[in-house]
Amino acid sequence: MIKIGVTGGIGSGKSVVSEIFRLHGIPLYNADREAKKLNDSSPYIREQLTLHFGDDLYAGDKLDRKKLASVIFHDNRKRAIVNSIIHPELAGHFAEWSRQRERHPAVVLDAALLIEAGFRLFVDKVIVVYAPKELRIARVMQRDRLPRSEVEARMNSQMPEEEKIKHADYVIRNDNSLSLIKQVSELVQIEWNLSN
Repeated sequence: MIKIGVTGGIGSGKSVVSEIFRLHGIPLYNADREAKKLNDSSPYIREQLTLHFGDDLYAGDKLDRKKLASVIFHDNRKRAIVNSIIHPELAGHFAEWSRQRERHPAVVLDAALLIEAGFRLFVDKVIVVYAPKELRIARVMQRDRLPRSEVEARMNSQMPEEEKIKHADYVIRNDNSLSLIKQVSELVQIEWNLSN
């Protein structure tokens, strides 16, 4: 089984690329979605987060994501604590999820923080989805209805695209110059021979 990690900065289109892999019949693990579920359901994560940041971080059975975001957004030390609690749990969950799909020739891990979180260790191939900064800003402003300054602040809190590309086995360009479907299909069918 090939474990394929797909990453890219905000607005790059990594989730679209991951969905194209899924449409090729390759099981898709969305790290962001699964982390949200784990943050609500994992007794360990709840215990550790409330230990560090207080009981009011949870409302009933759910993590108050806005409250957590406000705690860590401008504080790198607190963000590092949160990541050190959540990322190992998420990595273990992905490993178990992959094991349950051993009969598939490949799985895809869609993770914005693939490199920063150390998830590079859990995949065989890394794909970075690349788009120019101005195009990414325009996409996110339109998609999330955010002012440019906020989009740029989010971008500045992520690893720069150029840095991510250094870790890539493959780069998929999402700048409207090449078809995303064609680029993914070529990897699936020609590079890895995964077609059904």
